[in-house]
Amino acid sequence: MELPQYDFWLCDLDGTLVDVEWTYVRRLFDRVGERLGYSFDDREAHTLWNGLGGFRDEQLREWGLDAERFWSTLHAIEDPSARAAATFVYDDAAAFLASLDVPVGIVTHCQRYLVEPVLSELDLHGRFETVVCCTSDLGWKPDPEPVRLAIERMGVTGDDGVLVGDGPHDVGAAWNAGLDGIHLERHGHDRRGRCVRGDHRISRFPV
Repeated sequence: MELPQYDFWLCDLDGTLVDVEWTYVRRLFDRVGERLGYSFDDREAHTLWNGLGGFRDEQLREWGLDAERFWSTLHAIEDPSARAAATFVYDDAAAFLASLDVPVGIVTHCQRYLVEPVLSELDLHGRFETVVCCTSDLGWKPDPEPVRLAIERMGVTGDDGVLVGDGPHDVGAAWNAGLDGIHLERHGHDRRGRCVRGDHRISRFPV
C-alpha cells in the first residue's frame, strides 16, 4: 500500500517498530503472576502484552486485577538490560525508517528506563529527532499532549504529519493532535477481535 507523503512521522515503539521475544514475555508474566497470585495463560499474556483487548487497564479490571498493582509489580520486576537483549527491530520497520528523509520521532508508553537501553542495544539512538515517553504528568495516549511535545521538540510546523502505532490509543492521540493516524495491525483483526479505525490501516510498513 502506498501511503501519502508526510512532512514528518511519529511512531509508537513497542509492537510498531520493535518487539520482544516471546520467551522473555512468558517468563515476565510468570514472575508477575507469582507476586499477584494470578496465573496468566499464554492467551492472556499475548492479549495484555500486545494490547489486543483494547485498553490494558480495562482488560486487567475485567480479569479482576488491580491495574495499578499490576503495573507497579511489572515495572519492579523488569530488568532493562534483559529486555533490551530480547528486543528486535521489525525488518519492514527498519527498511522503512532507512527510506525516510523527513523528521521522525517516537511517542511511546514505554518508560525511559526501558527505552534507552533498547535504543542503544539496537543502535537506533541517532535515527530519531526526539523520543517522548508518556507519563502520568504529561499524559497517556490518546491524550494529545505527548504528541504535541514531540512536534515541538522536532521543530516542525503545520499539521501535515502522521502518527503510526499498533493500538487504538495511537490513532486517537494522532487525531486529537490534528494529525493523520495509521493503525499498524501485526496480529490480524480476527485475533484482536475488533477492527481499529484509522486514516490508513496497514499490516506492515511499505518497503
